Amino acid sequence: MQVGETIQDQHVTPGFSTNDEDFELRTALSGTIIAQLAAPTAAPHIRAGRLIPVLLDHVSDAYSFYLYYGSRTAQPARVRCFIDLAVERLTNSKDFILGNEELTLAHTQGIKSL
Repeated sequence: MQVGETIQDQHVTPGFSTNDEDFELRTALSGTIIAQLAAPTAAPHIRAGRLIPVLLDHVSDAYSFYLYYGSRTAQPARVRCFIDLAVERLTNSKDFILGNEELTLAHTQGIKSL
């Protein structure tokens, strides 16, 4: 975009819709679509330069993982171990979270490479 150009809103009818995030990722990586992907899915591809973040003003602030299990009282040890491991590895993990500065830098570098 050049200095002095204006941005116009334009309704676009989607030509692609899926609930299969892996398929959506592969399609975005092929350059065919603009995708809305979860940060844990997109982060490694953005960092590697395979995806360019767009619409940075509309990025969700929060992303949560939830673990559901039947009972705390009758919980097998392997379930407790998995819960502990998941919490340890996922809580505030930089592998799955992209900060605003990192997103802005990736956006700028990606646009320049086009």
